[in-house]
Amino acid sequence: MSIFFVYPMLSTVYFSFHRYDMYTLEFVGLDNYRYLLQDPRVAVSARNTLWLVVVMVPATVLFSLALAQLVTRLKAGAGIIRTIFYLPSLVPLAAGTITFVFLMNPATGPWNQFLALFGIHGPDWFGDPGWSKPSLTLLSMWSCGQLAVIFLAALLDVPRHLYEAAAIDGAGPWRQFRSVTLPMIAPVLMFSLVTNVIYALQYFTQAMIASRVASGVTDSAGSTFSPGYPEESLLTLPQWLFQAGFRDYSMGYACVLALLLFGASMIFTLILLRQFRRAGEDV
Repeated sequence: MSIFFVYPMLSTVYFSFHRYDMYTLEFVGLDNYRYLLQDPRVAVSARNTLWLVVVMVPATVLFSLALAQLVTRLKAGAGIIRTIFYLPSLVPLAAGTITFVFLMNPATGPWNQFLALFGIHGPDWFGDPGWSKPSLTLLSMWSCGQLAVIFLAALLDVPRHLYEAAAIDGAGPWRQFRSVTLPMIAPVLMFSLVTNVIYALQYFTQAMIASRVASGVTDSAGSTFSPGYPEESLLTLPQWLFQAGFRDYSMGYACVLALLLFGASMIFTLILLRQFRRAGEDV
């Protein structure tokens, strides 16, 4: 705790009061915090990150739960289906994101060609600001196999006699799910939501790679890449933190952004824990 949490946290707080470019250290007081309130990209990246927390996390968790519920209902082939759902989660993040961007390329990607068979004109998934974050949500749902397996284990652990008792009392499938399944898997559901919210607040790799691949900009001489393409719609707080610290060499300001992320993670975690505690008391 001292080496990997306390010392880094105290160092982050210390450097946040300084102008630090990895070589020189100058005390500037609250200047970095004042600049945080004036930086327009903080507001943009915070909105994008909040969108991921509010939309992508529930969509991924619900989709994973639905997949797990589907597997429990299958009479045959459950092992094969479970393997198929789990395989995408084994693909490295960088490779999976690059592949997904090419698959959804509006000109040559097979996904839009498939939609065209039904007379649907597919959008520019990662090139349109209105579709870029939903495209990342689809990517998250595609690679949710690990979370689906966790839900599957929780569902299989629910005692069968509870469903039998509920059926005898006249409860239908929805009533059984709400009154039996959800209370029994509540700890797993809470774990999944908390970990995925923290993961969304730290969302970096997929958004950065998708922006870079979709923009077509490389790190070759004379070229510059501004994270968040298209039109800063994929700019997240971790990306802006990386840009400030390791591209602009403003480590002091990057430490302020890191503290902002830490505070947001703590607030969301406490809210979720409080809501689940209330739900448990109601049950």
